[in-house]
Amino acid sequence: MPLSEQEQRLLEEMERSLYQNDSDFVARVTRRQGRPTYTSITIGVLGALAGVAIVILGLVMRQPLIGIVGFVVMLAGVLFALRPGMGAPKPSARAPRTSSSGGSRGPASGGSSNGGSFMDRMNERWDKRNDPNQ
Repeated sequence: MPLSEQEQRLLEEMERSLYQNDSDFVARVTRRQGRPTYTSITIGVLGALAGVAIVILGLVMRQPLIGIVGFVVMLAGVLFALRPGMGAPKPSARAPRTSSSGGSRGPASGGSSNGGSFMDRMNERWDKRNDPNQ
């Protein structure tokens, strides 16, 4: 069920207020963690394999302490491989989107001919499907 024009204006006003007054909170909430880099994955996999080798060595030598150390090395390698990349740029706080049309849908609000957003085009197509006179 779509929001009324008054509800959309109120929501946009609240969003603008949040971006203006609490930019630190917005930056913290919208921060995306980077993807692991190939270097960290490679080093992590090599560390995990070394940990498995140490665990096997501990089993062969019948020394549980060596096996525990191998498990810790293996776990550290996996965690290192899965950590987010450190060199990824941190996204800045996005500016709120404002709509000059007041939430009304139609050809002037960014329909498919004007290159509007995906959701606007889908909503317009849905309205046309439900109302053949449009």
